[in-house]
Amino acid sequence: MIVYFNNDFKLINEVSLSPFDRGFLFADGVYESIRTYNRKLFRYEDHLERLKRSLKETRIDFDNFNSIKNIIYDIIKKNNIEKESLVYLQITRGSVQQRTHSFPMEKTTPTLFISVKEFKEDNEEQSKGVKVILQEDVRWLRCDIKSTSLLPVVLANQKASEEDAAEAILVRDGMITEGTHTNFFAVKDETVFTAPKSRLILDGITRKVVLEFCEKFKMDFKEEFIDKDDLKNFTEFFITSTTKELTPVTMIDYWQINNGEPGKITKALQSVFKKVTEDHY
Repeated sequence: MIVYFNNDFKLINEVSLSPFDRGFLFADGVYESIRTYNRKLFRYEDHLERLKRSLKETRIDFDNFNSIKNIIYDIIKKNNIEKESLVYLQITRGSVQQRTHSFPMEKTTPTLFISVKEFKEDNEEQSKGVKVILQEDVRWLRCDIKSTSLLPVVLANQKASEEDAAEAILVRDGMITEGTHTNFFAVKDETVFTAPKSRLILDGITRKVVLEFCEKFKMDFKEEFIDKDDLKNFTEFFITSTTKELTPVTMIDYWQINNGEPGKITKALQSVFKKVTEDHY
């Protein structure tokens, strides 16, 4: 595998990261995951703007954005990926020779790492839906930053995996926030609900696309938190992300929804999303 690391293309086994890199020591970094459709990056500008915002909020001094897009396409080419790609991009505050919690006195050079791999869709999940579980949301209060500090969601997602679930949906003070790596949607009376933008959720790119669809096709939607105790008053659910697209949720914990069948609003939105991505050039 060929990756991009600090101004150079390298084989993955040639990459050397300092143990004093603040990303390694403190998870002091941010990241993005971007995928292609028809071998073209999807909603790249949205991902870039979110990356810039994460960097600003974490006060990481990185501004070399102009070449990133071309670097990504170069990595795809160098790895001979002929189908779709999933891109991982990470920027940390960089390396210093003294471990201190506060920012280093000397100016650091951010560490940039980009990798790509071939992406394969899970069509069965898309058509049949998935099981999710509910877990307490114990993350920090800046979930709007796409930070590499992910241990709470790693543990929650591991719990989901152990219970044969595709995702853990997080609950804070009785309210649904989001999944460990997805946004959560619910439908009631043909109205689409999802948590509002705030410090408690990440403003997902696919979430944004879905709400654009709702506006364009005059589908009612509300950005408001869903009470966990009110879940059974909703008729369908789905999760969204770069890798999951729009995936129906057909079971929450041990409650089967719609006899295990994806809902009609979910399927309608899936159809629109498929059309948009098929036409993406």
